[in-house]
This record gives sequence, structure tokens and C-alpha cells, in this order.
Amino acid sequence: MKSISPNDPEEGEERAAGFVLFRSRFGTIEFLLLHHQDGGHWSFPKGRLEPGEGELEAALREVFEETSIEGLYPVPGFRETSAYRLTRDGRAISKTATYFLAEVTASAVRLSTEHIDYRWLRADDAEATLTYPESRRILRAASEALRQRTAVQKVEGLE
Repeated sequence: MKSISPNDPEEGEERAAGFVLFRSRFGTIEFLLLHHQDGGHWSFPKGRLEPGEGELEAALREVFEETSIEGLYPVPGFRETSAYRLTRDGRAISKTATYFLAEVTASAVRLSTEHIDYRWLRADDAEATLTYPESRRILRAASEALRQRTAVQKVEGLE
């Protein structure tokens, strides 16, 4: 199913939502990146909000549609927004994407037709692979949130 923006496309504005997904493997955090067929860029699972859909609802739907991954464990309090401009069909569009952060236990990914590859990568490799500076900023924010979470767990004796 192709998502549509709840905003009038004639206005040149779109809203999207997605997740920065991570897994813990052999004591190392790895992030999931998707390689898009259209444009060839690497990014996180995300897509446009459908009419009447909230950000979190859209993000969950998009993750499933793009990766077939279910069973996300969101990190409370993480919400990063990225605003940027792009050109589509000769028209300037303002886009706002909201990202949440979630751990997954499933490693298997079944890609949608929008994507040609995926990779689970450590933060430094993921940062080098991501195409856009805004995606790298989101990744750094996610990495920092996970560092803080781990520090709190150690202090509380949960780890």
C-alpha cells in the first residue's frame, strides 16, 4: 500500500514518521539501515502519514510495510524531528519526519519493493553509510539516548 500525506500535496508539505531500529548482538548495538531503490540513498524505515493517522501509528505501520518486522520495544522519551526540503516532479516540498527509537529482537528483514538492500551496522559504520546529514544527526541522537539509558540501568543495578 502506498502512503499518502494528510497534507494537501498542492501545498508542498508532507509529514512522515519512522523508527530508528536497533538490536543487541553479542553485546554490541547494531542499527538497521535500508537502501532505497528510488534515489539509492540509505536511511531508516519511514514513510508518509496517511489521513487521520498519528505519528507513532504511521511509524509502526511503515516499519512493518518496509521490513516485515513486528515486536518493537520503543525507548520511552525518544522523539527526534527532521525538517528538510526536497524537489519532486519539479516542485519544492517541505517535509517533516519524526523518528522514534525501538529495540527489536527479530533480525530477519523482508524488504518491500521500495528497497534493494538492508544492513545491521554498528553506530560508526551506520553513520558512514547513511546518505544524508539529517539521518546522521538522528543516529547520533539515538546513540546518545542508548548511552544514557545504559548509564541509568547501571546506576539502578538493572544491567
